[in-house]
Amino acid sequence: MKNMKKKFSLMSAVLSVICVVFVAEAAAPVAAIGNSQFFWWIFLLIAFLLPYGLISSELGTTYIGDGGIYDWVTKAFGHRWGSRVSWYYWINFPLWLASLAVMCPELITTITGFEFGTVGAVVVELLFIWVIVWISFYSVSDSVWILNGAAVIKMLLALLIGGLGVYVALTKGMSNEFTVQSMLPSFDLNSLSFISVIIFNLLGFEVICTFADDMENPRKQIPQAIIVAGIVIAAIYIFSAFGIGVAIPTAEISTSSGLMDSFKLLTGSTEGLFISLMALLFLLTLFGNMISWSLGVNNTACYAAENGDMPKFFAKRSQKTQMPIGAAIMNGIVASVVVIIAPILPNQDLFWAFFSLNLVMFLLSYVPVFPAFYKLRQIDPDTPRPFKVGGSKTFLKVLVVIPMIMILISLIFTAIPLQFDAATLSEQLPITIGAIVFILFGEGIIIVKNIKKEGANEHGKANTNYQSES
Repeated sequence: MKNMKKKFSLMSAVLSVICVVFVAEAAAPVAAIGNSQFFWWIFLLIAFLLPYGLISSELGTTYIGDGGIYDWVTKAFGHRWGSRVSWYYWINFPLWLASLAVMCPELITTITGFEFGTVGAVVVELLFIWVIVWISFYSVSDSVWILNGAAVIKMLLALLIGGLGVYVALTKGMSNEFTVQSMLPSFDLNSLSFISVIIFNLLGFEVICTFADDMENPRKQIPQAIIVAGIVIAAIYIFSAFGIGVAIPTAEISTSSGLMDSFKLLTGSTEGLFISLMALLFLLTLFGNMISWSLGVNNTACYAAENGDMPKFFAKRSQKTQMPIGAAIMNGIVASVVVIIAPILPNQDLFWAFFSLNLVMFLLSYVPVFPAFYKLRQIDPDTPRPFKVGGSKTFLKVLVVIPMIMILISLIFTAIPLQFDAATLSEQLPITIGAIVFILFGEGIIIVKNIKKEGANEHGKANTNYQSES
């Protein structure tokens, strides 16, 4: 039986990572970078994915548990930092949920031809949010068929848009010029603000570490799976982004509707069975993304709450299924508030407004992971490490610093206005303000939790002294 269990091949590992990490709606923001995206993909695969893959391989196989990055950071830096990481990691999910919800009315219009008013659109968005919340109450959210089905649809859409792009480029020409010069790095501030999307697409690979027990040789297979899957995902994004670039001039690419706009332009049709089918498949991928990510995010928040690092409500589980329903309900509440206030926001590119805020919080949750790796090497050297990154202390420091710098730079370009014209400020200031509000909210949770812990400790000491005196 033991030999039968060890059947998890490298191919299975790679496919599992692609199921979780690849998200079709990120294709348009990546395409919005322009032709220089090809340089940035190659650069970030080397400068970011390689060190991140090695570090997450060691941490994921050494500290196996429900907490993931929360556990790693808590072990290294204590509960305050663990609380920050769990908050950032959780809050990104309802923001992502809201960003996908605002895409639903337009997709349904493409499928059915029915136009929604403002109120009708908000109702559709709320339905999307609470269907996801309802599904996450049940263990079906961890079903392999949902992961695999969503992955197949995502890859099909990416390959179709890329394939149509190749056909149109060969027969009719391209909307953008593809030359070696155009593929060199662009330092245009608008393009650089989308670099965070590439890093976002290279995070989450530590999920592969949960399969370590089912592998023949996790020490070898895990880093291989991370690197191979990263290259495959980069290739899929580049291929789909090429198709979008053939159809639409870079400056005109919509971060929300770019994928569907490309299908319409490449086929020369704004309606019909094919366009409706593509819109339906795209809508299904949005459900697949949220369902496949909900279990991991909710479990991490629940686990942190059980350890006193998130509000108690997040620790609430279903008595029947033991699913983390407290975190799921909070997902619905936060996402609902976001889509309800959306019509009054100054930036009406709602998908990018919410998606970029989700990016900021998600990237923030990973910043402490890299120094945590180095710290744990110093304070916990005796714990067995099935996979251990080799090299001197200097090499390990470089391995930690480079991806941290990449994340921090991308955060600056995404969240902080570097130009002060009215258009830039209306687009980026809501992201800046939103990030500050959520960070301060997280700090408030830390302060309240610490006050309660100190009060409990004082109460415990008082009881101990009373018993001793008695």
